[in-house]
Amino acid sequence: MGVVWGASFLFMKIALEGVSFGQVAWSRLVLGGLTLGLIVLVTRPRINNGPVLPREGVVWLHFLVIAFTGCFIPHLLFAWAEQYVSSSLASIYNAVTPIMTAVMVTAVFRVEKLARDQIVGVLVGIVGVIVIIAPWQYTALTGDLWGQLACLGAALCYGFTFGYTRKHLSGRPIAGTTFAFLNIGLAGAAMLLFTPVLAWQPVSLTTPIVLSLVTLGALGTGFAYIWHINVLRAWGPTTTSTVTYVTPVVGVLLGVLILSETFSWHEPAGAVLVLVGILLTQKRVRLPFAVPRTA
Repeated sequence: MGVVWGASFLFMKIALEGVSFGQVAWSRLVLGGLTLGLIVLVTRPRINNGPVLPREGVVWLHFLVIAFTGCFIPHLLFAWAEQYVSSSLASIYNAVTPIMTAVMVTAVFRVEKLARDQIVGVLVGIVGVIVIIAPWQYTALTGDLWGQLACLGAALCYGFTFGYTRKHLSGRPIAGTTFAFLNIGLAGAAMLLFTPVLAWQPVSLTTPIVLSLVTLGALGTGFAYIWHINVLRAWGPTTTSTVTYVTPVVGVLLGVLILSETFSWHEPAGAVLVLVGILLTQKRVRLPFAVPRTA
């Protein structure tokens, strides 16, 4: 998951050379939905001989919510943002997802409770985000700043979706493949409805652009989401979001090696703070001092 999603930021950057940001998100979700639909059609996954697709209307409503918050909106935001920021920086912002997840599952959905070290981790992560943005560099709302805020908004959407899925859908007897198909498929269907608004622009296709769009859709938004749902059910939302340890490393390496992208000092410095915040939030490290307990 980390390798595939880390490479997706490179694919988006390449695709934007010939198609609009809306067409990038459109292709990603429509191709991903078709890929997962074919897999469901062939394998007919079931749990305890139940139906392939859920029959309760409320379940379909929950899937519609996460289709928009976990796919439709953040995919548009990241694709739009990469018109103004590097693929490397976008992948770093994606690493903020565990911080957003910790806030959402605790403060909004109340499906997990943060310990002291985790709260400190959230605060450190927020400081890291501020360092990455480097607000002291801006005297006006530039495209670069808006692009960074769009990346941050996408990470917030992912955090919301992790918490919402844990609270309303993770415990239901729905096969992982079906789960992924409903999530991506409904978002793809929404994209088709919004085609006149998001995907009407002329395109200039080359082999790298076509391959990027196909890989982004079929692999990054198809197969990877099956893995994602299975890991989410096995590990829970907070731990699953640690896939973002790998994502920025892959995204930065590909951006630097293939696109020759560069950094200012504050971006890797902020990324280190975000990583420390994630490690604390995920209980991978602990603070060296402890608060004395009372009887």
